[in-house]
Amino acid sequence: MAHILIAAELRNLLDPDPVPGHGVEWIAASEVTPTGDITAVVPLLSRRFGEAEFAQLPTLAIVANCAVGYDNIDVEAARRHGVIVTNTPDVLTASTADLTMLLILAVARRLKEGLALIADGTWTGWHPQQLLGLELDGATLGIVGAGHIGQAVGRRAEGFGMRIRYSDRSARPEFERATGARRAPLEELLAASDVVTVHVPSSPDTRGMVNGKWFARMRDGALFVNTARGDVVDQPALLEALERGTLAGAGLDVFPREPDVHPALVAHPRVVTLPHLGSATTATRRAMANLAVRNVRAVLAGKPPVTLVPGPPTE
Repeated sequence: MAHILIAAELRNLLDPDPVPGHGVEWIAASEVTPTGDITAVVPLLSRRFGEAEFAQLPTLAIVANCAVGYDNIDVEAARRHGVIVTNTPDVLTASTADLTMLLILAVARRLKEGLALIADGTWTGWHPQQLLGLELDGATLGIVGAGHIGQAVGRRAEGFGMRIRYSDRSARPEFERATGARRAPLEELLAASDVVTVHVPSSPDTRGMVNGKWFARMRDGALFVNTARGDVVDQPALLEALERGTLAGAGLDVFPREPDVHPALVAHPRVVTLPHLGSATTATRRAMANLAVRNVRAVLAGKPPVTLVPGPPTE
């Protein structure tokens, strides 16, 4: 009988006996990963696995990450120790795309400032120039990373009348036909877009890619949204662009060192910050948990996993 660790936070999303015939131990995110005779782990993004952890788990066969990203796992170290790594792609595409559109709308229409007027009692009534924002109909959305989520955002934005440009290593002809999207080099996209949204994984190539040079290339008064990974953004550069007025606003669902969020971002009237809610719907979180467990069941049965990660994190 295999010894399986599953994040306790997933318990209400799974069947009472998620891996029949095997012993399951529920472990909270705040608890240290046990060592010894463990066959499988279903962790959250907050639990890290590197060389030291794999060395202490000699019987470990699979880490089934309950997330689409897997930057919490040293995949090369896992391979050296013969450990399979899986993730949960595709099942969170719709919910993350929905939240991205929510942030685009919230920042474009200055929602945070409007809520503050009501909350602090300073609203004096309707005014023709009060909190004028960006109209999405006819505006240009630049999508950096047109994988599943990026394309889903584009389809939603097209419904709001936005013109779509995207930057990606590969052309997406079906996406172009469906939305009228046009592929463009990154510099051209940044200069032409009223809103830029990022949908790339965390990797050595993408960490800090959204930096001062990036913001300098954006048109004055543009908006920036990130629901991908926090560490792709250079936060001091983001704050500087906001303070200079080069960037008119930002919507952020992810941060470099969660749950820590830079106080200046939280306080800024034109920055909407959310606590990593991209996949936070009941249906999506249940689908993620069940896909992670399906990967464990497959490996324990001697079958290939359903969603094996390909190597260095990619969407």
